[in-house]
Amino acid sequence: MKKYYALLLLVAASSAFAQSNESEKEGLVKAERKSASKRMALQANPNTLNYDITHEKLEFTIDPAVYNIAGRVTTTYKALSNMNTIVFDLAKITDPSDDNYDSQIVVNAVRINNSDLAFTRNDTELIVTLPTTQATGVSAVIEITYEGAPAGSGFGSFIATNHGSTPVLWTLSEPFGARDWWPCKQDLNDKIDTGLDVYITAPTQYNSVSNGLQQSKTDNGNGTSTTYFKHNYPIAAYLVAIACTNYQIYTQQGGLGTAESPFFPIVNYAYPETAAANTASVAVTPSIINFYETKFGPYPFRNEKYGHAQFGWGGGMEHQSVSFMTAGNSGRYSRSLIAHEMGHQWFGDKVTCASWNNIWLNEGFATYLASMVIQNFDGENAFTQDKASMVEYIISQPGGAIYMTDDEATSVNRIFSSRLSYDKGGMVLNMLRLKLGDTNFFQALRNYLADPAHAYGYATTADLKAHLEAVSGTSLTEFFNDWVYNQGYPIYDITVRNTSSGFASIQVGQAQSHASVSFFEGPVPVRLTGSGGQELDVVLDNTSNGQIFNVAVPFVVTNVVFNPKSDIVAEENVVTLATSAFDNLSASVLYPNPASNKLTLQLPSGVAVEKTIFYNTIGQMAKETTVENTWDVSDLASGIYFMTVQTNAGTKQLKFSKK
Repeated sequence: MKKYYALLLLVAASSAFAQSNESEKEGLVKAERKSASKRMALQANPNTLNYDITHEKLEFTIDPAVYNIAGRVTTTYKALSNMNTIVFDLAKITDPSDDNYDSQIVVNAVRINNSDLAFTRNDTELIVTLPTTQATGVSAVIEITYEGAPAGSGFGSFIATNHGSTPVLWTLSEPFGARDWWPCKQDLNDKIDTGLDVYITAPTQYNSVSNGLQQSKTDNGNGTSTTYFKHNYPIAAYLVAIACTNYQIYTQQGGLGTAESPFFPIVNYAYPETAAANTASVAVTPSIINFYETKFGPYPFRNEKYGHAQFGWGGGMEHQSVSFMTAGNSGRYSRSLIAHEMGHQWFGDKVTCASWNNIWLNEGFATYLASMVIQNFDGENAFTQDKASMVEYIISQPGGAIYMTDDEATSVNRIFSSRLSYDKGGMVLNMLRLKLGDTNFFQALRNYLADPAHAYGYATTADLKAHLEAVSGTSLTEFFNDWVYNQGYPIYDITVRNTSSGFASIQVGQAQSHASVSFFEGPVPVRLTGSGGQELDVVLDNTSNGQIFNVAVPFVVTNVVFNPKSDIVAEENVVTLATSAFDNLSASVLYPNPASNKLTLQLPSGVAVEKTIFYNTIGQMAKETTVENTWDVSDLASGIYFMTVQTNAGTKQLKFSKK
């Protein structure tokens, strides 16, 4: 989803670009966290783990002018263990923490094979007693009929309101709101395997919207029509949605038109009063979806449709195959909103985070894909500006991890933290792209999306890490520990000195904003410039504090720019172009000291040994070598020794003790 809550003091202190960019991004999160933002502390429901939902038939009768729903939900499921009862998530009573939350949903009947079943309800569950023990592996079909007014607060998951003077109704269930308006299995552990059949009966003058492809609209002859949608892909409960009003419908064509990616319809549902502006704003949609297909593979639901449905809440929500979008008074969707919600169709809908702790796998990706659209359509300078605004926001506070604790993952506001789940998640992906290179990065993401263990299912942070490591051949444990599981960011001191002709030395010092990370290993981008307008961008592989890099530079360096493309999350403390000479070998480490057999000299990156002479305490030469930086000293007598180490960066005097 995309976000909209305001952080006014922070935004006021930001640059003009950051102001406009972050204001929009904050708006994009508003809808995604709206469904329960102040009232839910939900843990996974252990009572729904004993069955697997294979199909849902959803029949709803609604009128946008009336805050009410009548439903019949027919669930096909398979027992995963012997069952005497089956439990569905369904809200019942007033939430004591919210005076405005009051579900008036009444369950009229529960049936299996046309026989009524006994049931009870508690605050959040519908508990159905089965007629006999259902054995492991056996499938059954249960039908639940219900009606009433779903829970309604300012952040409700079921809304009936107006656009202008016309009624409109929509749903929005992420993260915890599906159970407010239909009996379901809400947790992130069981997608509906073969999808949905959705029948929406509403006044004939309105058009209805849901997941999948519209199959028919039948006039019932009583002032209502029933619209039938079929969705044949696995889907999580929170991504099921309906909407209804006097929509005007405008269809485009998406897809690359290849055997792998055939054309498919992009169906747009707009309010009539803003339909012209809305139609103009979605003109970019096919270009964005085609760009994503070139990077990540075919649109995941291409056998049906993609689409947008206008609704009245700020931001957007990536309902599977049809994103609900705000257009405001202008009637236009922003390009970044289109890009963000569309990106979720790959990252969030096809592959869904396996728990809310992992929400950055949805939101960080959608944020970064929208930033990639800026890079592709507007160029590198605009891309750099977008990343800069994210970095500025991330470092506005010293702490915060992307991956959440179990306690944090019960807070909707924390789940949909625009600073952490969205911006820091997006920038961590950019840093992985920088670290691994485009070829490895994008291949790993295509593998992740195609992996049968995750495709149209769920994934964890560890699953993403495994695919990145498999393609790159690089261990990312340290990176993920620092950037995903722990908190903060590095603060750099960069000192650059011109040395011999054609070379410069760069020393990198690092502090950390949060004590959970002792050192951030990773790439450090620096731009060196000369008086004639020359530029050289270098990326330093920083693995230790005080590390020195000797860089070939075909001009005299006159200026230094840290993180010139805003590719990493970091803060610049001091960046200096020094004129005085310095000891390139100051970061050298001689170990072990004292030594018995083997002695090693660890040198800064780019420094190579040319010659080493060992002297005893009376000045006699005890040993001489050329290019070695590891020596066998077992033949030396015990005592103190001095070493003169000649390197391509100068000469260093060292001392060690032989045991």
